[in-house]
Amino acid sequence: MTSHVRIGDNRIFTLKQAVLLYQDGSTNFATLHEVKSSHEGVPYLGAGQSVTTGFLERLAKGLGASLAPEVLPANILSRTPELIVWWSPEKPRLMFFGDGNKDTTELNGRMYPHPALVFMLNGRELLVRSLGENRRPAADTRLKSAPYWNTDAQGRVCLGSMRVPEEASAGSLSVWEDAYFASEFTHPSGAVQLTTHPGGFLGLWSRLAGRDRRFPVKFLADANQTLQEFVQKRGEP
Repeated sequence: MTSHVRIGDNRIFTLKQAVLLYQDGSTNFATLHEVKSSHEGVPYLGAGQSVTTGFLERLAKGLGASLAPEVLPANILSRTPELIVWWSPEKPRLMFFGDGNKDTTELNGRMYPHPALVFMLNGRELLVRSLGENRRPAADTRLKSAPYWNTDAQGRVCLGSMRVPEEASAGSLSVWEDAYFASEFTHPSGAVQLTTHPGGFLGLWSRLAGRDRRFPVKFLADANQTLQEFVQKRGEP
C-alpha cells in the first residue's frame, strides 16, 4: 500500500485506520475502519466497528494529549490535558512598568498589594481574572477584570517581555505567576475597563505604591462572567 504522510525527514506514517464521524443534530456517532488495499494498490475502507473508549485513549496518547498523573494542590480549580485553572490569594507583589513616561517610572519596581487572582493556562496562552473576595471561588462566583495593563477584556495576557516557562503543569504554576509579575506592564490591551478608580489605572497604582494596606476590591471592574463561564469560554468573546 502506498498511501502515506511524510513529516520531517525521518518518519513516514502509513495510513492504517480511519474514523468516520456521523452527526444528527447534537447527537454524534463514530465508526472505526481498517484501511485496505485493492489489487491495483488503491486504498479503501473495510467494514466499520464502533469506536471504543480504549481506542480514543490510545489515540489521544499517540497524538500527545496524554496527561501524566499528578497530585493536584488545593489551589487548582480545573484541569484537562489542555487547560489548568488555579487561584492565588491576595498578597503583596513587585510590579514593573515599561512605557517610559514619568508617571510609570515613579511606579516601577515597587511593592504593591494585589487582589486574589484566577489564572488560566490554555495551552501556552495565559489568562487572568481577579476576585472580589479572598477565598477559593466556586463555579458561580462572579469574576472581576484583572487590574493590569497587557490584559484584554477576555483576560488574555499579551506576553510581551514575559519569560514564558517551558513547563505547563500543576507543579509550575507559581513559576507562571512569578513570570507574569516579573514582566513589564506597558500598555492597555484593547477596549477594557481595568478599574473603577476615578484616577484610572495609573491613579489606582499610584495610590497603592509602597503601601501595606490590602488591595481595595471596590475598585475592581466587573468581568461580566462567572468562573464557570470563564473556564468554558477560554478567552473567547
